[in-house]
Amino acid sequence: MTTKIPIIIDTDPGIDDAMAIFYALASPELDVVGLTTVFGNAHVDVCTDNAIRILDIAGRSHIPVAQGAARPLAMPYRGPADYVHGVNGLADVALPLPSRAPHALAAAHFIIEQVMAAPGEITLVPIGPLTNIALAMLLQPDLPQHLAGMVIMGGNAFVPGNASPAAEANILNDPEAADIVFGADCPIVMCGLDVTERTIMSSEQIAGIASIDNDRARLAAQILPYYRDFHLSHGGPDGIHVHDSTCISYLLAPQHYRAVHHPVRVDCGQHVGRGKTWPTTRHALAEGPWGGRRAITILTEVDAAAVVALELSRLTVA
Repeated sequence: MTTKIPIIIDTDPGIDDAMAIFYALASPELDVVGLTTVFGNAHVDVCTDNAIRILDIAGRSHIPVAQGAARPLAMPYRGPADYVHGVNGLADVALPLPSRAPHALAAAHFIIEQVMAAPGEITLVPIGPLTNIALAMLLQPDLPQHLAGMVIMGGNAFVPGNASPAAEANILNDPEAADIVFGADCPIVMCGLDVTERTIMSSEQIAGIASIDNDRARLAAQILPYYRDFHLSHGGPDGIHVHDSTCISYLLAPQHYRAVHHPVRVDCGQHVGRGKTWPTTRHALAEGPWGGRRAITILTEVDAAAVVALELSRLTVA
């Protein structure tokens, strides 16, 4: 019997976060140990309520949800992305109240507790700003050595940004945290815009979700058109870019991706490059800005049709 991969998803739900969580929950290869929430697509209290609602809808209310950071480490919160995800983060669909309060521990402490109790086993899957992960590393400096690794949705190595010409949204929401996390001494996979903007779920595929008879698919069918309309109104594809779910696809089917391996720094300056994830493609000198950083796995190519088909197949799981 194949051993499940235990994961903690750090999230700011968010339409694409909801899809990634549903995808993970429907994948028997994964054991979702908990969700931790962070500001980003909405204020953190809204994200926490949404995380609990998503688990309720999926029939997985036993999974703990720990609320985390309400703002970045070293700057004000840039504010919610209402125009992308709706004021309530889930396309302004009317949803039941969350069934419970969040976990007693704050997100960073929850992460530390779970990881240290199962050293070498847990993979962190951050799909929002990286503030909670950075806080956990600051509180427990040896945390990375006790992780199986991290699979991160964020960044843009060799392509332009989406929140600015330089930066991807999750990283721009807290560049200082991101620079701490990308320097962690553990295996890291960066699922950035290099592959997520090449992974498109078409309007036709989105429309087909309405025919799937389960509660997860019913919510997806309600919220995805809002996200699709954002893409269309901003010069995007006739469909959606599959951002957060890329982390889940990589965990399930890494053979559908190609990657390069380089140390990464994050631009924490206050100018036009803020939030840019910079890989060094030359030697990382010991005394230079990339010195002492291990190479991370940067996804650069994807069999998009295969991973979209895999995600849609998991949405049909009863």
